[in-house]
Amino acid sequence: MTEAITSDNTHLSKLIRPTPPATKIAGDCTSRTPLRLSAGSCTDPCILIYVDAATSPGTRRAYASDLEHYQRWGGIIPANDQLVARYLATHAGVLSTATMGRRLVAIRLAHRLRGLPDPTSSELVRLTFRGIRRKHGQPQRRVSALTHSDLSAIIPSFGQSAKDLRDAAILLVGFAGAFRRSELAAMEYELIEIGEHGAVIQIPRSKTDQEGRGRTILIGRAPGALCPVAALQGWLLKAGIAEGPVFRPLMKSGKLSEGRISPGAIASIVKQRISEIGRNPSCYSGHSLRAGFATEAARLGVPKWRIKAQTGHLSDSALERYIRQGELHSSDAPNVLAAPAARDASSEANTPKVQPR
Repeated sequence: MTEAITSDNTHLSKLIRPTPPATKIAGDCTSRTPLRLSAGSCTDPCILIYVDAATSPGTRRAYASDLEHYQRWGGIIPANDQLVARYLATHAGVLSTATMGRRLVAIRLAHRLRGLPDPTSSELVRLTFRGIRRKHGQPQRRVSALTHSDLSAIIPSFGQSAKDLRDAAILLVGFAGAFRRSELAAMEYELIEIGEHGAVIQIPRSKTDQEGRGRTILIGRAPGALCPVAALQGWLLKAGIAEGPVFRPLMKSGKLSEGRISPGAIASIVKQRISEIGRNPSCYSGHSLRAGFATEAARLGVPKWRIKAQTGHLSDSALERYIRQGELHSSDAPNVLAAPAARDASSEANTPKVQPR
């Protein structure tokens, strides 16, 4: 059997090596219940609709995958703390600690939703996991940022084909807006307003905004071939899109599909295009666009509050995880001793020239 990668956040998870079937563990966990998220014994469909809506489909799929892995190993519900600790110890050094932490959350939810005692809250499980983190913990692997210099090498080689125009718009808009790949895939024509100075893009829902409060992203025009607004206009005109999904799949014939592009396809576009300039595509993903914006903005000395307004981060600590320190140099540090007029001019230069609606 070959090694596999977890289906979600593949760039953050280590390879999962298949483990042999677990031996039967003695104890009071003798019954096996279906490992599925549910609201305990509730069967009222009117209630279950909202129970399901409490978490995103992606999160439910991730938890279901985690519980399936636990069950294949030999885990059961209900479980005692010794069984859960044994599960952790068996996979220590095989799974990343981030993946194991998520598995614990899935096991915890599977018990709580059934009204069962939570074995993951015991001191035995907490100490076991703490020891694993101390012995095997490693920084999460982060993909490389796709930088301004990368875009300067990629975009000028594009032609006027539908694929080139679409990919240019995805790369430039994704970078300038610090968008997640899921946000690019969900982008709708009706939620974009293009004006003289740039574009205003409404994001009604995102990974960290499951309740749909929404965000407004401002994208200014830029000179030359790297203008994200011109790239977006060129793609919309070429594809004849006047409603619905902005970014769509293309058939081999070049014909436009009616559906929307998948987040995975956006990651593949980034990998393909970065490989065309001689970079290792395995170091990049759709997340590289978002990391690239944060890194370039930090390099230019843009205030963190301005960067967070674009990325949607709520805290400085969350933002700092997106900034690739390897791309920064001592010469990039903003000169806080510069004359006030010079600082103000620099700040003004980094402000998007778009008037909100």
